[in-house]
Amino acid sequence: MEKTISAISTANGIGGIGVIRISGQSAIETADRVFKAASGKKLCELKGYTAAYGKICDEGEEIDEAVALVFRAPHSYTGEDVVELSCHGGLYVTKRVLRVVLKNGAYPAEAGEFTKRAFLNGKTGLTEAEAVMDIISARGAQSARAALSCMEGKLRKRIDTVRDRLVNTAAHLSAWADYPEEDIPEVSADTLIETLSECRKELSSLLEGYDKGKIMREGVDTVIAGRPNVGKSTIMNLLSGCERSIVTNIPGTTRDIIEETVMLGEIPLRLSDTAGIHYTDDPVEKLGVERAKDRIKKAGLVLAVFDSSRPLSDDDKELIDLLTDAPALAVINKTDLPPLLDADYIRSKLRRCIFISALAGDGADELEKQVSEIIGASELDASQGILATERQRSCAEAALASINEASQTLLSGITLDAVTVIIEEAIDHLLELTGERVTEAVVDKVFSRFCVGK
Repeated sequence: MEKTISAISTANGIGGIGVIRISGQSAIETADRVFKAASGKKLCELKGYTAAYGKICDEGEEIDEAVALVFRAPHSYTGEDVVELSCHGGLYVTKRVLRVVLKNGAYPAEAGEFTKRAFLNGKTGLTEAEAVMDIISARGAQSARAALSCMEGKLRKRIDTVRDRLVNTAAHLSAWADYPEEDIPEVSADTLIETLSECRKELSSLLEGYDKGKIMREGVDTVIAGRPNVGKSTIMNLLSGCERSIVTNIPGTTRDIIEETVMLGEIPLRLSDTAGIHYTDDPVEKLGVERAKDRIKKAGLVLAVFDSSRPLSDDDKELIDLLTDAPALAVINKTDLPPLLDADYIRSKLRRCIFISALAGDGADELEKQVSEIIGASELDASQGILATERQRSCAEAALASINEASQTLLSGITLDAVTVIIEEAIDHLLELTGERVTEAVVDKVFSRFCVGK
């Protein structure tokens, strides 16, 4: 029998309400030991989806007012009997209530154990369960929309469509090979190639969306680069909404890398304001410049800043040369001043270029649009269901590799028995992705990334 577990399911901090969740075969019995309803009724007398007002007590001592909400198996989040005790929010009160619940028969829940039980009890699939933490950690509407679509089963439907095609094909091939005396139509090579091609196309589409979806969840590593005093720190502060970098008219004020994570519309940017790219004999400044160049080479996006009010310098041209193959956006700043910069030279070297005045706050909308296009976020339809974890990506890649191998085997003229075996391997990878055929070790790893209480 599974142990009855309990944990605080709301954030660890001060708030209007705190929720202590109890789940398991003796959840209602355990809650009855600590909760005294104002009506005098026991929670075991209540139907599912029923709430009662009362007090949380510890050996006769009243701890707090609370509302107890009863869910009866299998109609609960975990598929077990569940009671949620809602008390006043606060660090002391919620922890005190949890201690009383644990003292009266429950065990501390492990990270993700409630959702893990929901999965094991068939209340949710593995991809839907993984989406729960993505919803909790979503930084913007786009990432929340993607996680919600996965939780609603849209990713599962896309995977099931591929899997069903492969299962039907493998079943037809096996039946034709195993029962030659029956009047089973032979699978034509053209039909088989077409099916494998359709499956390849869908899995390739899912894999192409993975990196874009990852950016929306985790952000893109973004470097703000340029020679000294072009306005890098002002742009950093504009995007972060506060004076995060030191802004002066003295060149070389930023000597090291300053980092901040900000939201540019729906796109999380992990910003790094680097030292100005310039020639210097100062050993400290020189170290900062070298670090800046190293970060540029590794960045997922570079905002290359130029001063519209000054002619291009050798330092500017050196930066442009560094960005030949980098995902970069030229940001010509200080458009509020008379222009002296040769913008045509920059356009001839860098594909994307915008004009802004960071000090006046002009050009932020165009900056967001251009960044979205560079990283591919504008092409992402988060509502269609996208791969969300490295585990899912790995399974999809393995399935795609098996499909490619099956196609090559078929074209090389090897027997259909061998093709069938390879198609079955692809099916196994997809079943692992959705959790229908997965090891206990994988399940434990998936739920280890969850927070306690979920």
